[in-house]
Amino acid sequence: MQVPRFKLGLYATAALLGLASYSVYQGTPPRDQVVLGTMLQGLSVAHFQPEKLDDQFSQRVFDLYLKRVDVNKQLLLAPEVAQLRRFQTKIDDQLKGGTHEFLDVTSQILAKRTLEIQVLYRQLLAQPFDFTVQETWETDPTKAVFAATPAAQREQWRKLLKYQTLAQLSELMDEEARKKDKPLAAAKVGAAASTTMERPRTPVELEAAARKRVLKYYDESFADQLQNDADDRLAEFANVIANTYDPHTEYFAPIVRDNFDIAMSGRLEGTGAQLQEDEGKLKVTDIVAGSASFRQGELKVGDLILRVAQGGAEPVSVEGMRFEKAVKLIRGPKGTEVRLTVRKPDGATVVIPIIRDVVVIEETYAQSAIIKRDGRNYGYIHLPGFYADFGRKGGRSSATDVKAELAKLSKENVAGVVLDLRYNGGGSLQDAVEMGGLFVPTGPMVQVKDNRNPAEALSDTDPQVQYGGPLVVLVNKYSASASEILAAAMQDYKRGVVMGSTTYGKGTVQQVFDLDRAVSPDLQGLKPLGSLKLTLQKFYRVNGGSTQFKGVVPDIMLPDALTSFAKGEQEAEYALKWDEIAPAKYQPTNTVASVEQLRAASAARVAASPGFRLITEAADRATIRRKQTTLSLNLAAYRATQQQARDANKQQTAAQNALPSLDVATLTADARPAPADSAVAKRAARFLKPLRKDAALAEAVAVLNDGLK
Repeated sequence: MQVPRFKLGLYATAALLGLASYSVYQGTPPRDQVVLGTMLQGLSVAHFQPEKLDDQFSQRVFDLYLKRVDVNKQLLLAPEVAQLRRFQTKIDDQLKGGTHEFLDVTSQILAKRTLEIQVLYRQLLAQPFDFTVQETWETDPTKAVFAATPAAQREQWRKLLKYQTLAQLSELMDEEARKKDKPLAAAKVGAAASTTMERPRTPVELEAAARKRVLKYYDESFADQLQNDADDRLAEFANVIANTYDPHTEYFAPIVRDNFDIAMSGRLEGTGAQLQEDEGKLKVTDIVAGSASFRQGELKVGDLILRVAQGGAEPVSVEGMRFEKAVKLIRGPKGTEVRLTVRKPDGATVVIPIIRDVVVIEETYAQSAIIKRDGRNYGYIHLPGFYADFGRKGGRSSATDVKAELAKLSKENVAGVVLDLRYNGGGSLQDAVEMGGLFVPTGPMVQVKDNRNPAEALSDTDPQVQYGGPLVVLVNKYSASASEILAAAMQDYKRGVVMGSTTYGKGTVQQVFDLDRAVSPDLQGLKPLGSLKLTLQKFYRVNGGSTQFKGVVPDIMLPDALTSFAKGEQEAEYALKWDEIAPAKYQPTNTVASVEQLRAASAARVAASPGFRLITEAADRATIRRKQTTLSLNLAAYRATQQQARDANKQQTAAQNALPSLDVATLTADARPAPADSAVAKRAARFLKPLRKDAALAEAVAVLNDGLK
């Protein structure tokens, strides 16, 4: 949740001044000392719930860091963990003294163990596995223990690699079955065409191919780990320290901050080429329509980027380079030139100059549709995030976009609107406040409180109501932060019906501080230092209760197989607890029909609905699978289990396809003529297709329809 600048300007400035005062070094200190010291000063000055740097703090950092660097307990041995435990109450003292021996010793041990494990997995994958043996593998990392000896660790890895090879082997066997009796594409020889059959691979060949796949995965993963430098290790350690204050306080290395800003705004400055790592090379997987690469025209899907040059500077090879670092070289400010040395699929190598520009990621923005039912039009708005232009570079605002979508829906004479906040993780607090004001005349939308001052109500002061008709807000376990503010406000004002499943429970407010701005100018050579995303405030509903930890409970609950087992704030480590304050002064609109009647009618429909029955059955199967953490390493048993799951999924898919579809259409204002294969047409098709079989959306429309009767 981002803090609105107009509300926290003075507080943020004070916090930064507090950071800037941390300059107690003699001469130029090491960069790691400055990063950790400045970050800790910021945490002590501005965090909502500052922690004492004591033995208890040290223990939390110790436990969380070990969990992060060896989550499955596969790298470290028990004696090494015992050796590290001498630091578990000393980390606070080290940080106060400007040192980090715990990080240094742990890094040395992990570097050594990583090389040893690399040798180990390669040895184990060099020999065939016997899948006729009856043995099992425990997949739950919480039940794992650190191996006491290298021999015990070897056995752990043998079972892990055997399980992963088993999964790959099963997939290869399925691929082989699909190819059986299917000829390859006709191969033309002159004017004639011949049809050939591919020789089926033997079981021995399939097992070898499966091991090869697993080996490739681990070689790539370990190659990435072995590229970790001191800055990477420092960033991970700093982030663990930040996370012990609360799950949403984080340290951002410079490139992580860039990615965060892109996610929040839906914009970046670069080439517009979407990339993925492919065997140590950067492969172009898509070109964003209208982007710099799209307009330049030479870079194509399938091209491999070998070298990157900034204008006329010397090219830098990106082959084998860590993906994030290579991408950072390609991105850059609007108007600057990047020259990409590219290998085309035919083997030709060319240099492609591209002038960087703003890239807009359209899928991050609000979209609307019309749903027709019983002779009425209903509006649907999908909001994937509360995006905003925090950098003030001419970007878009989610509140402004939703206002525009509501205006378009009004022209369609909609009888009701469904605002879909499912999977919306939040974003701009200011936009959440402004968006609430689109549905009610004026009044507080949320209360915020820091660790020093009384609670403050953030209000919408614009008396204009953009949409005053029936409203349903759809939420699920992944609806968080700003989504919870808006849903709670609509619930408290009795302005709309909240439907779905209980939300995530993130009721805290963060602001990102650039650490470069917090240190004295004489440390210029150590920059960039990264950023600190800091929890400054907690927010509360206008009725006084916090959404933190507990989330928002819908007025009407719906089954949800996909998110019913998702973890919320309650499962997060070191989460701040729920509390409440005095209610704000607000006047409910009371525009919602009797919630009790709507709930009863919905429950009856859900109980009789084939669609929701399928969802419930899927959730039940997922429950069973979640409890089965010990899996067989016997091929026949594994295949039988997989076949049962496939059969159940096929039956569910067939039943799902047989369900009646919602009548969903593009808005008149958006129905611009476009070729069927254009980026615009494809985006519209991707948006509309899943809505037609969306059981929760269908029920939301039914509830709107009930309210009009």
